[in-house]
Amino acid sequence: MSCTSWHYGWVPDPSSFSFTVGTLLEGRHGRSGVITTPHGTIETPAFIPVGTKATVKAVLPETMKELGAQALLANAYHLYLQPGSDIVDEAGGLSRFMNWPGPTFTDSGGFQVMSLGVGFKKVLAMEAVGVQNDDVIAKGKERLAVVDDDGVTFRSHLDGSQHRFTPEISMGIQHRLGADIMFAFDELTTLLNTRGYQEKSLQRTHEWAQRCIDEHERLTAERSHRPYQALFAVIQGAQYEDLRRKACSGLRAMRGGAGTGFDGYGIGGALEKQNLGTIVGWCSDELPEDKPRHLLGISEPEDLFVAVENGADTFDCVNPSRVARNAAIYVDAGRFNINTSRFRRDFTPIDEACDCYTCAHYTRAYIHHLFKAKEMLAATLCTIHNERFTVRLVDRIRASIDGSYFDEFKAETLGRWQGRIRNP
Repeated sequence: MSCTSWHYGWVPDPSSFSFTVGTLLEGRHGRSGVITTPHGTIETPAFIPVGTKATVKAVLPETMKELGAQALLANAYHLYLQPGSDIVDEAGGLSRFMNWPGPTFTDSGGFQVMSLGVGFKKVLAMEAVGVQNDDVIAKGKERLAVVDDDGVTFRSHLDGSQHRFTPEISMGIQHRLGADIMFAFDELTTLLNTRGYQEKSLQRTHEWAQRCIDEHERLTAERSHRPYQALFAVIQGAQYEDLRRKACSGLRAMRGGAGTGFDGYGIGGALEKQNLGTIVGWCSDELPEDKPRHLLGISEPEDLFVAVENGADTFDCVNPSRVARNAAIYVDAGRFNINTSRFRRDFTPIDEACDCYTCAHYTRAYIHHLFKAKEMLAATLCTIHNERFTVRLVDRIRASIDGSYFDEFKAETLGRWQGRIRNP
């Protein structure tokens, strides 16, 4: 492992992480490219499937590789609570622990601390509907997380035990998890928060980012026996253009004590679906072109196209696997539920045009039966298909950029998808 001399001594070489821009979309921020990490490369744009607890639910890590996933994202909050980041570290890091040979991401745990802490599971008031309220909480739930300027105190959703995350603690957890790409600790707000709170939170997130990069430098030097881990900042600011641009410019200029800047940027926080492209575009305007941009939490085909052409290089989402476990299937013409009665005697594949393992070996009738029989294999087969559908779609988007036919491919693909078949 190559090393270089920094302020804190001998450390893993940060040049083992890099981003190279490929083909540009004319007149837009979209591009193809390659992210290089110690565990391999990621051709971008790329969809990063979510393996929250060091596994994509119901699917083997080896299977995820076979269906074309280039990297996986795990969650620092969940792995901190169970089995513990120290155990993952002792195993040799996330990739070795879960037998995944490729690059890995970890988020900071900030989303889960906030969303689970106020009783939400997968979303956190992402629509600007209702009265603005800085004490957002799910109906019938009690608050399990309290934010202050130093960090967040929260109770585990598993057993009620009390814990605390600060920027330094989040960095420590993520360094022990050993992902190739990790994210700075941030405060997640909602669209229901007032403008005043958004401003206060943005400043808090900026201060936390500085503490993250300082701690990242210290831990990188201390853990010289491990490969270099890239640190991405997280951009907040909700739907406000001035706040988003301010966050980008501040994080772009930020440096640690040894002069280290962020290796990339995550676009996160509250945003309305109809403003997705606009907000990603604001951020791409301000961010350096030679650093990758990750959009947190999207996977629907419309969102993928909008995100890519406005400058997102990678994105993650639990949705393909989550809806698969509830019998929802993606095909080019839309989404449908395979557990409805019309599929009892349908002996065709889920999608004859799909090249996944499920479509090559199993019929709609069999998968329908598995769901009705409450067999675990149902979730496995449908997750394989949905993850392959999403990964393959983004692969085709990347090819369309490199081949200079992105607009034609977008029109053709969304024309079919927006037909939204219910009973194919």
